[in-house]
Amino acid sequence: MADSEVQSSKNGQTASVTDQSPPDRTEDANLNGQANDGKVSKNAAKKAAKQEKLAAEKADKSSSKKTPKTDSVAKGEQKATGPRGKKEGADEKEVAYRKEENFSKWFEQVITKGDMIEYYDVSGCYILKPAAWAIWEEGIQAWFNKQIKKMGVKNHAFPMFVSQAQLEKEKAHIEGFAAEVAWVTHAGKSKLEQPIAIRPTSETVIYPYFAKWIRSYRDLPYKMNQWNSVVRWEFKHPQPFLRSREFYWQEGHTAHLTKEGAGEEVLQILEHYAGVFEQLLAVPVIRGKKTEKEKFAGSEYSMTVEGYIPATGRGIQGATSHCLGQHFSKMYGISVEDPAAKEGEKRDRLHVWQNSWGLSTRVIGVMVMTHGDNLGLVLPPRVAEYQVVVIPVGITVKMPDADRTSLYAQVDAIAAVLAESSVWNAPLRIHVDKRDYYSPGWKFAEWEQKGVPLRLEIGPGEIAGHYVSTARRDVPGKDGKSRIAITELGTEVRRLLERIQADLYARADEAFKSHVVRVTDWADFVPALNAKNVVLMPHCLTEECEDEVKKLSARQEDTSDAPEDEKAPSMGAKSLCIPFEQPEGLVRGETKCTTPGCGRGAEKWCLFGRSY
Repeated sequence: MADSEVQSSKNGQTASVTDQSPPDRTEDANLNGQANDGKVSKNAAKKAAKQEKLAAEKADKSSSKKTPKTDSVAKGEQKATGPRGKKEGADEKEVAYRKEENFSKWFEQVITKGDMIEYYDVSGCYILKPAAWAIWEEGIQAWFNKQIKKMGVKNHAFPMFVSQAQLEKEKAHIEGFAAEVAWVTHAGKSKLEQPIAIRPTSETVIYPYFAKWIRSYRDLPYKMNQWNSVVRWEFKHPQPFLRSREFYWQEGHTAHLTKEGAGEEVLQILEHYAGVFEQLLAVPVIRGKKTEKEKFAGSEYSMTVEGYIPATGRGIQGATSHCLGQHFSKMYGISVEDPAAKEGEKRDRLHVWQNSWGLSTRVIGVMVMTHGDNLGLVLPPRVAEYQVVVIPVGITVKMPDADRTSLYAQVDAIAAVLAESSVWNAPLRIHVDKRDYYSPGWKFAEWEQKGVPLRLEIGPGEIAGHYVSTARRDVPGKDGKSRIAITELGTEVRRLLERIQADLYARADEAFKSHVVRVTDWADFVPALNAKNVVLMPHCLTEECEDEVKKLSARQEDTSDAPEDEKAPSMGAKSLCIPFEQPEGLVRGETKCTTPGCGRGAEKWCLFGRSY
């Protein structure tokens, strides 16, 4: 259906929408289920006044009772001894905690009330619901698959189990995971002769088969990826998306003839990871190299993209790309004949150069922590399950059935026009909410909580004026509201979604850049951390000095049983990365390491921070 076919027959001309104020229906946008149709009838107003009067009388009676019992506190009112950061008068369906005051509680409520996850009866494991899985599958996985397949990577699927012998074959590698490995010891009531591990990562699962499949230099490069879950068990205080015992990820494993070929791919993959954060999730990252202390166990070197959470002032590792060197190929006998040998000469066996790289559902948590607000989720349009929600408004009990049917038909026609539109080379993802047992205000609040980027309101006034009312999720209140002429709907909705995506990134990027602080005097280091910054400082890059930085920047108190975000002010700082983009001012041979008592020359500016 063409845009023009959606217009009301009451007026043959499209009304100007730029010089009219959009209707403000958010005053009644709540989750208490009360009737709210955007245009309050006289009966509804009388009913609301009566309810308000009854509530006031009830509150007066409650306050007049001379009793110390806690149930005399008015409903929704927080006692002075209540949880830190909890909103007074918060409805049970609302996000009850403020992001800036109780971050861990806020995060927990945002992802549960936003319908992203459900808690499971095994601690540290979670059910990812459609709103979260769509971000992973339709947003991240689809985009990343497209990028890596252009590079010649093919998807595989390996078993989740690994024998004890294979897992323990590479000692340095498994030391990094030993405490986290989950073991299967019984089949029914029978004890297994040898326990079987559930993969914490797949190097030891895959590489015996690389040795079997890669027999000639003509088989190189060999590039594979798999989308799977892994299990890492030993830790306290699990957090959904950030630190769970089972999590989903992709892990790529490749083999190359030369060090140069492997190194080129490491950086190519790292740039794709940066694309996931910056292009899809609207989250800025710093690209860099891990220090020797922080690199992946058993690797030659590790590259990383590092994020930042403004609300807590903590860094967070986004994704990593590792050059494994020839370490694993020598361990597993993955070698080929030297193609450079001349005819008639003995062809020596060359061990291949290997890479591994991975990105997990942690990225969803980073996105939520970066953009979410005190109302709930704020989702970037590129990955949201629904980019647009359409809500009919102005439907009253007294509305004739014919008018109601006509309005719904107009709403369906507008939705059909939008469904034929596209953004980022894909059809718009739209949901029309015609549930008539909830008021429009209730639905406004629900979809705001779920973070849908753009809300369209369509009622009799909109149809008569040939426009739709819009509300941006990332800009709450009147500033985020506007109108779009129906004739321009497809084009303008696309432009508005692109603007929302760009604005989300710009705000996050400004917050990140303003909290990267350069320090050359140790006296400034801890105060900078306490001001919720990450710190760039000249460093010698030795493990000894990294340990000293962590020790000196930590408060000496026992917080082992505290939630992760409660530990943040007291935890020591660790190196996040050596940024590729190095500031000026460090002179090799002259500039000293900033760590107290070191005395060695600084090698690079290194980024430190308290981190997840």
